[in-house]
Amino acid sequence: MHDIFEWERVLINNHPLEFLFEVVFRSIVMFIVLLITLRFTGKRGVKQLSIFETVIIIALGSAAGDPMFYEDVGLIPAITVFIVIISMYRFVTMLIGKFQWFENLVEGKTECLIEEGKFSISSFEREGLAQDEFFSELRLRSIEHLGQVKNAYLETSGEVSVFFYDDKDVKYGLPILPQLFNQKNVAIPKDGLFSCTFCAHTQKVKAGKASCQICQKTEWVEAINTLRKA
Repeated sequence: MHDIFEWERVLINNHPLEFLFEVVFRSIVMFIVLLITLRFTGKRGVKQLSIFETVIIIALGSAAGDPMFYEDVGLIPAITVFIVIISMYRFVTMLIGKFQWFENLVEGKTECLIEEGKFSISSFEREGLAQDEFFSELRLRSIEHLGQVKNAYLETSGEVSVFFYDDKDVKYGLPILPQLFNQKNVAIPKDGLFSCTFCAHTQKVKAGKASCQICQKTEWVEAINTLRKA
């Protein structure tokens, strides 16, 4: 049994001072591993916080929590972790400020998801964004169909920014209300304006079957052009 305040144990836990160099190395490696791991989860995995901010929170939270509860973790190694993490934060922030390519590498860049009422399929694939999840975001903004949307962007924070057409410019577009979108079918029931469910391109088609002029897919939903409700 040992005294509650054995200062050598509390501060360094009987490790040699050289152990602090190992702590520095471990902290740098885990910082980089966290950064890489979260970068590959995509922006939606860290919505509202940037990837970089999330890494800082996780790293500092772990460094602060362990010495609070575990007697075999000394305070000095934990404080060393804090110093390393803050140093890495300042270093990475400096690189982000100086080099655009490094900012894109660490934080990613804003992606255009909808342009002129149509999907940017390549952006969806890069971000691993589910169509249902995206439709849900739009419906929360009282959007009924993509003909109301001029542009939509996935920001580096994971938030979706939406820019609308003026009422006079609203076009026929892909409906995203479940009761309408779920009527999608490869068999077109009548002649008219229909939207491709894959890329949201809208075109005139005849009853029967047709291929999208943009992506060559064959699943359609009847397009609508209702105005947004205030």
